[in-house]
Amino acid sequence: MLRHRGTMLCITIAILFVEYSQYICNMEKITRAFLAGVCIAIAGTTYLNVGGVVGMVMFAFGLIVVVAFRYLLFTGRSGYTWGSGYAGLAMMLFWNLVGCMAVAWITGVGEVAEKSQAIIMARLASGPVRCGLMSIGCGFIMTAAVRGYNEHGTWLPLLFGVPAFIACGFPHCVADGFYMAACGGTFLVENIRGLLPFYVCIVVGNYVGCNLYRLAEPSMLSVAGRKKEIV
Repeated sequence: MLRHRGTMLCITIAILFVEYSQYICNMEKITRAFLAGVCIAIAGTTYLNVGGVVGMVMFAFGLIVVVAFRYLLFTGRSGYTWGSGYAGLAMMLFWNLVGCMAVAWITGVGEVAEKSQAIIMARLASGPVRCGLMSIGCGFIMTAAVRGYNEHGTWLPLLFGVPAFIACGFPHCVADGFYMAACGGTFLVENIRGLLPFYVCIVVGNYVGCNLYRLAEPSMLSVAGRKKEIV
């Protein structure tokens, strides 16, 4: 009887330990995804306040921190997610956006809010399909930047790629998430019908762009994703 109880206690402790470990693991991923969103939002705030080429270059700060500290950013992970793992990718984007909203709640006033509204209104005027197609370019640049560092040890694709996608007007789903949050609640409510299809299109476009490199590496088309952990 005592042996039976001891066995049951050990099993119970083992189950609790596994569940606790998974919880801690998930909390770590949530934190890393949240902080990635914070980094992009800080970069976005800097860009809106500084403007011009200098602002574009300073936006790269956000991506540099994400890569250096291995935070989890949707456009950093998408290029390594193929055939599976989409639920985790969706959760990553969700916490990226939560991080963006946290910063937007603080910085989304005055000129930041006005410039954010101008950016989003321009996106809406272009239409969801055009924005989706343009966001493919951003996804391609982001994967080039991440692979450049992870696989070749160079920061150059990131340092030049970030100003490039901004100058081209390519939407980045996390950065645009910050701009939308900085627009304010009234703006979002008034434009919700246009924002939803627009945002879905740029998320899909970013994902497609992040995986364009697979066309040049046919063997990767049948692989669920690279084993190496990336940002």
